[in-house]
Amino acid sequence: MSAATARRFVFTHPSLWLGLAATLVFTLLALVSLVWTPYPIANIEIGDRFLGPSAAHWLGTDNLGRDMASLVMAGTLTSFVVASLSVLIGAGIGVPLGLAAAAWGGALEWLVLRLSDFIFAFPAIIVAILITSLYGPGATNAIIAIGIFNIPIFARVARGGAMSIKTLDFVAAARLAGLGNGAIAYRHLLPNILSLIIVQGTIQLSLGILSEAGLSYIGLGTQPPATSLGLMLRDAQGLFLIHPWLTLVPGLCIVLIVIALNLAGDGLRDAIDPRLKGAQQNAA
Repeated sequence: MSAATARRFVFTHPSLWLGLAATLVFTLLALVSLVWTPYPIANIEIGDRFLGPSAAHWLGTDNLGRDMASLVMAGTLTSFVVASLSVLIGAGIGVPLGLAAAAWGGALEWLVLRLSDFIFAFPAIIVAILITSLYGPGATNAIIAIGIFNIPIFARVARGGAMSIKTLDFVAAARLAGLGNGAIAYRHLLPNILSLIIVQGTIQLSLGILSEAGLSYIGLGTQPPATSLGLMLRDAQGLFLIHPWLTLVPGLCIVLIVIALNLAGDGLRDAIDPRLKGAQQNAA
């Protein structure tokens, strides 16, 4: 790609680069927390409670005297890990199901669609309550709960994209050449819907961040001594009127991460298929 082409691409898709840049910043903060934080997140100093931002504590301290910057870094890592693993579960199971439904059709397609309808009938929070009531609250169970809800979403996206591809001439030629349904799904359908899967993955990643925050907020997600952005909100909920900073910091982080991921997803969609953007503008 030439320099002029690269500049034209950047100016044509500013939301993509803005979203990716913001997401990269939060991702780097999360990864840095694996090896370093300003203070240990379990370091409780009661005498340093409710301190404002300073050189010693960049974002101040919470009700237990813990460093807020350290908590945000570690909490962002937890939120990203939970959301990412739940997306991998959803895509890893849902995409093959959707491809199989499109390739084989018939009873298998009916079964996949009815399974999707069944899962959609139970919101993620209900699934999370069911799982945690059986196995107890925790980040692992939150990953499973969110991942289960992601399965039918990826299955429907994969099936919809594959159905539009399977009627094309090159798929018919592959079938005439003797390829079976499995080979056609793997060699021809999957490569042509990867862009759809990637875009849907960014959307589900942002929704996973929100879901993890919600589950942790009601006590079904991450448990102490670990932390997450949702758990930080829960710890500060009774202090909002007295110390609103404790709530604003994790709340703004969640909002900014979700906005960044949505911008990246929208920009990626427009970059992959500009016809979608044109169709939306014409409809408006």
